[in-house]
Amino acid sequence: MTKAVFIESSHSHWADRPGEVYHFPNSYLSRVAQTVGDWVIFYEGRRGSGKGYHRVQRVAAIQPDPANPANSFAILDQGSALDFETHVSRQRRDGSLWESGLAWVGGNNTSAVRLINEEDFAAIINAGLTYEIAPDALPREDNGFAEAQSEFVGALPYDRTRVLSSRFLRDQSFARTIRRAYGGRCAISGLELRNGGGRPEVEAAHILPVSERGPDTVNNGLALSGTIHWMFDRGLLAIDEDYRILIARDSIADDTARRLLHPSGRAMLPIATHNHPHQAYLEWHRINCFKG
Repeated sequence: MTKAVFIESSHSHWADRPGEVYHFPNSYLSRVAQTVGDWVIFYEGRRGSGKGYHRVQRVAAIQPDPANPANSFAILDQGSALDFETHVSRQRRDGSLWESGLAWVGGNNTSAVRLINEEDFAAIINAGLTYEIAPDALPREDNGFAEAQSEFVGALPYDRTRVLSSRFLRDQSFARTIRRAYGGRCAISGLELRNGGGRPEVEAAHILPVSERGPDTVNNGLALSGTIHWMFDRGLLAIDEDYRILIARDSIADDTARRLLHPSGRAMLPIATHNHPHQAYLEWHRINCFKG
């Protein structure tokens, strides 16, 4: 098994489904085959959203493209996906490249699939999972894990590759990402409540649950107050394809709904559209959880 960087683009003609499958020509088949069972980092440059290195995920298998025998699909382990808390640009702060074997121009710089060594992988992960201490990202209570912004070079407080295999650490990272994306505001009530230390009183909710292999990505999350989170998980509330808030029949009194839900009747989403909930996850929740 070998780690790699997969290049993706929101404007690509390839049939990628981010978080599910990666579409590639068979000229890369031998490289992708080496990554099965291992982790890969996704990079999107200026031709896409410009996010740089932004997500890490395991490759589960490879399947041929039934529509074109010259191409294949890398099947991704959906539940392993983890968004970076900090998008990492192509270069380090000292001007060198994160991928030590990468050419500045031409050569493997143009490759969509690039194998990387363990040291480069760890360095990018450590950078991507470094987070800036900000009120929106802080937990409701100080749990002793807060730390100052770390440089992307040199010693770090701990090896952040441990986050990949730790449910506890992944939950913390996911929560910070969701709180930051939603500005500490509940997506369904619209309320932005903070405690005396400026910490937002919202929780990070998975739309597709972890028990169903839901990923730890911003597109699978909502910032919700404790009560709204409880109601969402139990199917009393849902969100439709137009982001309207749905209420299960005979579950919430009208006056209670008026107090709890945003007056517009729609979910309050992040400003950045690429952080909006994925329609497939919202649909799963409506079909499998919603008691409407």
